[in-house]
Amino acid sequence: MTFRPLTAAVALALVLPSVAFAEDATDLDEILVTATRTPIALRDSLSPAQVIDRAQIERSQATSLQQLLAGRAGINLTNTGGLGKQTSLFLRGAGSNQLLVLVDGVRIGSATAGLPALQDLPVAQIERIEIVRGPHSSLYGADAIGGVIQIFTRRERGGLQPRASAGVGSHGLREASAGIGQGGERAWFGADVALLRTDGINACDGTAAGWGAGCYADEPDRDGYRNRSASLRAGGKPAEAWTVEGSALRVEGYNHYDGSWANYSETVQQVLSGQVRYAPSARLSWQATVGRSDDQTDDYGAAGFVGGLDTRRDQASLQGDFVLAEGQRLTAGVDWLDDRITGTTAYDVTARDNTGVFAEYQGRFGAQQLQAGLRNDDNEQFGSHTTGDLGWGWHFGDGLKLAARYSTGFRAPSFNDLYYPYYGNPALRPEESKNLNLGLSGGGDAWRWSVDVFENRVDDLISYDASIFLPGNVDTARLRGGELTVATTLAGWDLSAEYSHVDPRNRSEGANRGKLLPRRARNTGRIDLDRRFGDLALGASVNAAGRRYDDAANTVEVGGHATADLRLEYALHPDWTLQARVTNLFDRDYQLVDWYNQPGREFGLSVRWQPAR
Repeated sequence: MTFRPLTAAVALALVLPSVAFAEDATDLDEILVTATRTPIALRDSLSPAQVIDRAQIERSQATSLQQLLAGRAGINLTNTGGLGKQTSLFLRGAGSNQLLVLVDGVRIGSATAGLPALQDLPVAQIERIEIVRGPHSSLYGADAIGGVIQIFTRRERGGLQPRASAGVGSHGLREASAGIGQGGERAWFGADVALLRTDGINACDGTAAGWGAGCYADEPDRDGYRNRSASLRAGGKPAEAWTVEGSALRVEGYNHYDGSWANYSETVQQVLSGQVRYAPSARLSWQATVGRSDDQTDDYGAAGFVGGLDTRRDQASLQGDFVLAEGQRLTAGVDWLDDRITGTTAYDVTARDNTGVFAEYQGRFGAQQLQAGLRNDDNEQFGSHTTGDLGWGWHFGDGLKLAARYSTGFRAPSFNDLYYPYYGNPALRPEESKNLNLGLSGGGDAWRWSVDVFENRVDDLISYDASIFLPGNVDTARLRGGELTVATTLAGWDLSAEYSHVDPRNRSEGANRGKLLPRRARNTGRIDLDRRFGDLALGASVNAAGRRYDDAANTVEVGGHATADLRLEYALHPDWTLQARVTNLFDRDYQLVDWYNQPGREFGLSVRWQPAR
């Protein structure tokens, strides 16, 4: 497909702020935590970042993280057949195993595969999402080569607030959720449950014969999915200087798919976190956090149970924040992580731990802004590894900011890379990256825009080495690209547009030198348009991605696509809202992974109850 129409549309959107007449297009005082591990204004971040709040989630009517995140700045997504199927997120061209995902500050993901199960995280349980692009190992240690995505579960503000919703849709979709919570100055609590079920589509067109036949199975059936989730949280201030809180999230997935070895799985994602904060003054605070994430999978085939794996990740941290002077802050701390795996697969090593010590300085000198960080990780398997970052910003006035940031990152090999029977290579070294980002942004009461360009060089990439028939540190990659974003309000319409270009090249010696890394589209984009007319709200989204290759040799091409979605919302009563949507309006037939299908045109209808305050 040609990408020129989308490029032209985004270019047009970039000039719209000059003719905007809105009161407010975006909240310039939006708070961001993930970029520095301390609360800062989003406009002050020296790292390219984005926040998606609960209001945006509800307005989008997304039923999955894939729908919610597709086309956003820097993001490439793949999916193997619809709701609940394996979903990978490539941030700025970095692999899905080079992305750090946090839930309420707790690292999640399988230590065996090295991937977070994004397809199982329900949007009904999410309060907000923070996306920070570029390496952040100096704050978080391993895996944050492409960036960090932090998901916060539902939170309460104000008085007692019950809520409920129910919906139906195409392919037998049924969904429901309910919750209650209360937020106050001295104490808060909340609980939510959610259910989602779909009969699904035929996930894979592969065959049981021949090399490169997709899922290697002849199963032209519907591949359904069920998801059950629950979350709890509570907190309070037993004394003026003390804050104590905890949260729990449990998600159970039941997924049918096409495969020769197994075609049904049962999964559990569970995240527990607890935090104690002591802030005796405005200049000093201490925070202690403990957490555990579990990733469990049991696979079944025609003959029954065929295997299972359970990853447990225990973690703890102690962080101190010190205000050195007006506009000068130092953050320092220590992180501890312990990974353990059990299951039917025999790994030579089943546990490892990592201790990281870090410090981050933030300073403001008039119009100048400075950020510098350093971290050392002592990994039980790989020894000491040091990363750092250095950022500088210049605020010109009238909302205009120039920012530059240099940062390094690394990724420790997963247990599959190292020890999977007849495949793993225990001699592997960690991957390393060096990244430079240059950004220009501006905004006012009615609009905001940003332009970022970057280059990230990744050494010792882990991939299959045909000379030893095992994974090896054989690859070097250069990830180069840029992003444009704009948000404004024009004649009452809220408009946001995002466009990304990435050139993820293999720079290793050999037959694939100069080839594009697989499954990354070079161009992606998204346009959202919304407006409210009293009790009625209308919205539309266009989501597009260019062609990509499904293999390292660039011989298998997956075509590009563009889809359009429409949504409607009507306030039946101050407490009741009716929502309707059409996704993939023009019934485009496309794939994100070779052989694996995506849904065609789908309809959805839901009703939401939430008493007005």
